[in-house]
Amino acid sequence: MTPRRRSRPPVRIVHLGLGAFFRAHQAWYTGAAPDAADWGIAAFTGRSRTLADELAAQDGLYTLVVRGPQRDEMSVQEAVTEAVPGTDLSAWRSYLERPEVAVVTLTVTEAAYLRDRSGGLDMDRADVQADIAAIHGGGPVTTVPGRLVAGLAARRAAGAGPLSVVSCDNVPENGPGTARVVTDLAEAVDPALVSWLRDNVSFVTTMVDRITPHTTAEDVRAVAEQTGWADAAPVVTEPFTEWVLSGAFPAGRPAWDAAGARFVDDVHPYETRKLLLLNGGHSLLAYAASARGHETIAEAVADPECRQWLEQWWDDAAPHVPLPAAEVAAYRAALIERFANPRIRHLLAQIAPDGSTKLVIRLLPVLRAERAAGRMPAGGVRMLAAWIDHLRGIGTPVNDAGARPYQDRAGSVGDVVALLAPDLADDAALRKAVEENVHHG
Repeated sequence: MTPRRRSRPPVRIVHLGLGAFFRAHQAWYTGAAPDAADWGIAAFTGRSRTLADELAAQDGLYTLVVRGPQRDEMSVQEAVTEAVPGTDLSAWRSYLERPEVAVVTLTVTEAAYLRDRSGGLDMDRADVQADIAAIHGGGPVTTVPGRLVAGLAARRAAGAGPLSVVSCDNVPENGPGTARVVTDLAEAVDPALVSWLRDNVSFVTTMVDRITPHTTAEDVRAVAEQTGWADAAPVVTEPFTEWVLSGAFPAGRPAWDAAGARFVDDVHPYETRKLLLLNGGHSLLAYAASARGHETIAEAVADPECRQWLEQWWDDAAPHVPLPAAEVAAYRAALIERFANPRIRHLLAQIAPDGSTKLVIRLLPVLRAERAAGRMPAGGVRMLAAWIDHLRGIGTPVNDAGARPYQDRAGSVGDVVALLAPDLADDAALRKAVEENVHHG
């Protein structure tokens, strides 16, 4: 039986990056808040319109399948009031021109921020330059920074007042990082916009955590069988969820804290814990375990050798997590339980993309700190070696827009290290350790 909405919340949040994680996380928190009836979301896809069309046909409703080790719990989610193709830039601008819209959230992946090595916007990119011209001429923009600047410029012109921008991607200090790329682009478009941004837009820093594998055809069938509704776009996720936020909300926000979100003065310790232990562990297994023929995280941690590599990486990373040792140990134990859930089919091929961006923030801080301390981190060496094997065609296929320079040099460990981390290029001991761990078949 097709479900019907109990209410249609007014759109007060605009989201970019309509996908499974957003619907299992930020949309879930919004729908679970006690004031959910006041906070509808207009959610835009990246570029493809398929998911937007599927959800629009269902009035924005979808089934959230919380998959525990023994059973599923299914519920219909109502927080997405409108689902919009990312190519509909007039709708994007129109929503941001509304004074009642108070929050913009993002789940667009690390690579979409288009940062250079200094953390600023890569102004040399052709798509960035095209967006500058497009914003001047009122034309279509294609990049995430471009969409944000175009929307915020429209808001300023409409006199719609302040709002907050909330990045929910796995980027260190994602609030200041988002602010920087937006400000860099605004400066190139209209310097007067920069002062308006500083006075009217807050950039909130967050840490997000909820494993959300791709939905399969079998999942779709299971939802239809158990609910009687042929939901075209259900989402499968794990029971665990965490959201930590820091920053101001000048135009208000939902009562996310009543749904379990935490508001803190400093997200950094939680962000570091998650980036290094969960995300870093995922990257290690994506490359090293797929080379051993595994397809999922659960299969990988069931393999004693992969489990040993994971524990080695966590031993390397744990000293660099600024939280009490007992809390870090408890988090590691919880991660093993989460990773080992055999009913969460989290594909290594889903985790592997964009390693050239992800390893910069998941691996290099630990690698640098350990080498500076005179230690050779076995887990970090394994992760780097496994990624080089991945670049050479071993394990899951490469899906990374930034990989080509690394693939061209993948035959030389030294060349890859020099390209990824120029400051480590002269570390002969590191090169030797990585060389000993790459595949020589």
